[in-house]
Amino acid sequence: MSQARSSRGAKGGGRSRGSRSQAVATPRGGRGVYVQQARSDIFVVLLGVALGSLIIGCLFLALKLNQYEFSVGGPGGF
Repeated sequence: MSQARSSRGAKGGGRSRGSRSQAVATPRGGRGVYVQQARSDIFVVLLGVALGSLIIGCLFLALKLNQYEFSVGGPGGF
C-alpha cells in the first residue's frame, strides 16, 4: 500500500507509518518538494573536455578528408 503524502489526511496523530521529519521548509505559497540544486564537479568538467576534443577531432578529420577530395557517394551514389 502506498503511504499518505501529507499528514492532513493521515490517521494516528498526523504521522503516517515511515514518515520522516521535513528537512527543508517550503517557501511561502510554494508547493511540492524542494531539493538542493546539484553542483558541478570535476567529472562534469571532464565530460565537457571530452566532448570538445571529439568535436575538434571530427573537424580535423573532415579537413583531412577534404584534402583528398573525399566524397560520400559511391559509384551508384546520388
